[in-house]
Amino acid sequence: MTAVTTTPTGTTTGTTTGTTTAASTAPPATAAAEEEEHQVRRRRRLSPGKRLPAGRIAGPLLVLALWAAASAAGQLDPGAIPAPWTVVETGVRLWTEGTLPNDVLTSLRRAGAGFAIGLTAGIVLALASGLSRIGEALIDGSVQLNRAVPTLGLIPLFILLLGIGETFKIAIIAIVVYIPIYLNTHAALSGIDHRFVELAEVQGLSRFAFVRQVVVPGALPGFFVGLRLGVTGSWLGLVVLEQINATSGLGYMMFQAQNYGRTDVILVGLVVYGLFGLVSDTAVRAIERRVLSWRRTLSS
Repeated sequence: MTAVTTTPTGTTTGTTTGTTTAASTAPPATAAAEEEEHQVRRRRRLSPGKRLPAGRIAGPLLVLALWAAASAAGQLDPGAIPAPWTVVETGVRLWTEGTLPNDVLTSLRRAGAGFAIGLTAGIVLALASGLSRIGEALIDGSVQLNRAVPTLGLIPLFILLLGIGETFKIAIIAIVVYIPIYLNTHAALSGIDHRFVELAEVQGLSRFAFVRQVVVPGALPGFFVGLRLGVTGSWLGLVVLEQINATSGLGYMMFQAQNYGRTDVILVGLVVYGLFGLVSDTAVRAIERRVLSWRRTLSS
């Protein structure tokens, strides 16, 4: 219906009355929302992106593929570098004969004993040095001096002191392990923000509560870095020590294969060492991600 009215100036206006239905439309994005979305896109471009499934074995698989391709094409001398399938056949034969399982277990016992001693020593010394000025004065200088001396250069001295049996091998592995654990844990303790210490004093925390709530969380990132280095160092030291007056172990197996020119057996030992290192490092990384799940880092 349309109503006509006359204004005092003599103009006529029309008014339309009726029922209309308005279509519901979504409100346009505001400038703030667009800016936020732009910032999110920028952050995604700067970050490494999502973690690839089984990404850490992509590199070894690529090396294996190139090795197999070069062997199949005849680009590698079989006497110097056997083909991957030859190494696999040798490994299976050594395993079925019982030689490889015995050597693996012997190497694991040596590395495990040395690693346990080195881990305990590294943690205890780092806590004593990082939480006490007296402990730092007595311990840190000696550890730094020990770090400056090549660990494998201590082998002749340890043979004279401990004999040429298993004891000196475990002791050398323990030294190789404890040094990186001590250095990284001590550095993490020294790097704790002093404001946290002042806050703990204001809150009236006890010494035990201070260590549990401030010291341990602050030192864990550095400790895990040292732990990964220690795990790798135990395998590096083991491959040398097992070639000194040993009658079993992967290093002994490789040393005997060198005398007979068996490069396939040497490669079997290297592959097993590499698997040990990869598996142990992956386990430490998994524990680190679980324990430090509260951290937001670039890798996470």
